[in-house]
This record gives sequence, structure tokens and C-alpha cells, in this order.
Amino acid sequence: MKKMTRVPRLGFFILGVQFVTAQAPQNYIYTSSGDLHGIEKMITREDIGGVQIVYNWKALEKIKDVYDFSAIEKDLDYLTKLNRKLFIQLQDRFFEPQARYIPDYVLNDKEYNGGLIPQYDNPGENKPVGSGWATQQWNPAVRKRFQKLIGELAKKFDGKIQGINLPETAIDIDMKKDKTGFSCDGYFQAELENLKFARNAFHHSYVLQYVNFFPCEWENDHQYMSRLFDFAYQNNIGLGGPDIVPGKKAQMKNSYPFFNQYKGKLSLVAMAVQEPTLTYTNPKTKKPFTKEEFTEYAENYLGVKIIFWSVESPWLRDPS
Repeated sequence: MKKMTRVPRLGFFILGVQFVTAQAPQNYIYTSSGDLHGIEKMITREDIGGVQIVYNWKALEKIKDVYDFSAIEKDLDYLTKLNRKLFIQLQDRFFEPQARYIPDYVLNDKEYNGGLIPQYDNPGENKPVGSGWATQQWNPAVRKRFQKLIGELAKKFDGKIQGINLPETAIDIDMKKDKTGFSCDGYFQAELENLKFARNAFHHSYVLQYVNFFPCEWENDHQYMSRLFDFAYQNNIGLGGPDIVPGKKAQMKNSYPFFNQYKGKLSLVAMAVQEPTLTYTNPKTKKPFTKEEFTEYAENYLGVKIIFWSVESPWLRDPS
């Protein structure tokens, strides 16, 4: 494992291990590529430090070994002029039936076995379960191509972007109908391999893994969660998640206690308040969680240093 040679703004080193400094969480915007000009007033608020933008695999590699990073370059240039940081989320799983955003060669060439697998998702509180797709990272041929993309991104953007994050660990598939060779251990090891590859490729920018649940596991009964947190701690890797929901029971049986246990020990903890997160209500007030409630829980229990806020967050849309 190569040690980081440049210190990002949030951290410092002791004996080669990077730690984040004690401070209230920074506010970032969470959005999609191409939306920046329309939300410039949000981005340039004094309390916003940067933007996390989602880029899907297909948008970055339309043809095998032909990479198009022009969208990232354009967004980075725009944000740099505004003195804002860029965090990119590399997306390989999708939450709508029509969203199959991986390269056509991965979908069609025999060695990749279709590339995707159907998955299901609960998009928020009191919302119907949706369906989408997950990339078969447990297929070594697929994983090799995904890692190639990570390597190309590192060559172009390491040290220029603040960080890169890999998407959430949770997938919900029908294992009885699976014909892709999925296994619980195989999926876990594939996630670790991708994360290790990203850490070795990016020497200067943060590397962040979103973690919420692992398939086949509850309350760390396979030690996936504990092993991932230890791996991140040992290898200067940040962790985060797609949803800050104070005290949510399912997360309290999975990732949240480990965030609390490792509070102040990880290189970075960055988590999101996305559109589904905004649908959850505080059981005490019976009202949607406020910005202050999200932030207090994120800071004091989870140890969060960056919050990626959906553009739909009410406090961002308040003209005052």
C-alpha cells in the first residue's frame, strides 16, 4: 500500500496515517453532472464547500478502452473557478428499470455474462419498493474492466478532485434465481478488491466507500461490516453512506454502530442526505428531520466531516 504524499484540506498525518481534524461537518451539494449552472446560487453560498457529482460507468467509457472524461473536466473547471471542491461518485448500480448504465460491451460480450443483475431498492420511508440493476462485480472479467476505469480516472484527476467514492455496499437480489455466480463472500471480497485498487491508484485524493448493508448479513454475523471498517482504518480509506437517518433501526443493526466505534479514527467520514433520506420523519416530532437534527446526529454519533446534501433539501431552497 502506497502512503499518501499530499495532505487534503481536511486532514493531517501521524506515522503515515491520515486523520481528519475536529470540526463541524462541511456542507456539500449532491447532484448529477450537467446540473451545476442551474444551482450556482446554492453552490456559491458561503456555507457550501463543494459538490459531489454522480457519474455512471457508461458515460465515462462508451466504447471499450475509449474514455470520455469531458463531463468531469467541465464540472471540475467550473467548480474550480467558483473556489469549490469536487467529489465524484462512480456509479455502478442503478435504481430504475431502464437504467442500465454500463458500457454496451459489458452488457453484450459473453465473458461478462450480461454485466448486470436485477436488484430491488426501498427508495425511502413509506415508498414502494423499486427495481433496478447492480453490476456483477463478483465476475472477475467485469471487475477488471471497472478497475481499469478507476485507474484511468486516477491518471487524469488524482490530486485535482478532492475525492472519489464508490457506491453503497447494499444490493438486494433474488439469489434463488441467480445465474451469475453470485456468492456472499465473493461479493464482499470483490468490494474490498475494488476499494484496494482505488486506494493504490489515487495517491493524493480521498478514497471513500459508501457502506450501509451487506447482502446475507445482519448485525455483523458474517463479520463483513467489522472487516470493512478495519480494512478502511488500516489502509487510510474513508467511509460513508447514502443516508443519514438519526437512529434508524436497520442501520443501527448494521453500519451505524461501527461509524460510532471508529469515530475520529478514519481518514474521512462523509455521508449524504439524498432525496429518499428527506422522506423520513422524526418519531418524536412526527415531522421530517430538520437540517439541525441531521447535522447533530451526523457529527456527534457518526463522526461525519462532510455532508452531501440533496438539492431538494428545504434549507437549500429557502431564499432567505
